[in-house]
Amino acid sequence: MSLLSINEITRLLAEEYGNLSWSQHRDPLSELIMTILSQNTSDHNSRRAFDRLITTFGNWQAVAEANVEEIAQAIRYGGLAQVKAPRIKKMLDQISAQRGSLDLMFLQELPLAEAKAWLQGLPGVGPKTASCVLLFSLGKPALPVDTHIHRVAKRLGVIDSRASAERAHEILGAMVPAEDVYQFHIHMIEHGRRVCKAQRPHCHQCVLRQVCPTGQMLLGTTLEHKVTA
Repeated sequence: MSLLSINEITRLLAEEYGNLSWSQHRDPLSELIMTILSQNTSDHNSRRAFDRLITTFGNWQAVAEANVEEIAQAIRYGGLAQVKAPRIKKMLDQISAQRGSLDLMFLQELPLAEAKAWLQGLPGVGPKTASCVLLFSLGKPALPVDTHIHRVAKRLGVIDSRASAERAHEILGAMVPAEDVYQFHIHMIEHGRRVCKAQRPHCHQCVLRQVCPTGQMLLGTTLEHKVTA
């Protein structure tokens, strides 16, 4: 798909959901831990786990000094606590060992590729988690690809239907202009939740239907069924 098509998708989604400007969500370490907690759980439960972690320990240094079971107890509302607690503990230990502190603001000064590589060297940190930290906390043009974006991009023909999530990060990251990454990410997720659902997408309501081969095929099939019924 051409850059013009990506621009058209971005424009149409902005018309549908409104223009957005970047604003920092959390500091980099808080964003990193929040993203770990959000894996395989709902937004509501991950926020509860994050808030409980802060309430229980007060700061990340205290979390780093706690044992795994104490961390697991604090984050139990988020699910998979026995998996995420040791991951958080190891991650904090590794950051302290490599940096001498738990401050990740140094990532702001690194080139994007170096910042991604450093984060992905931490336990439990893949392309999506690294991109979330860099985009939401530091405003770098790193595009996280979640299940909604992956699904919508495949239906639009932006990426191959067989492309893995990791490959999707590479493809979409190279295609979406840096200045559009934040808005593209937020709007694609919103569109996937509201309209381009995993089961029974609402193609007839879709603002992208004119540029979506899947939508045109599904709408054409529906029309043909009505005519021949």
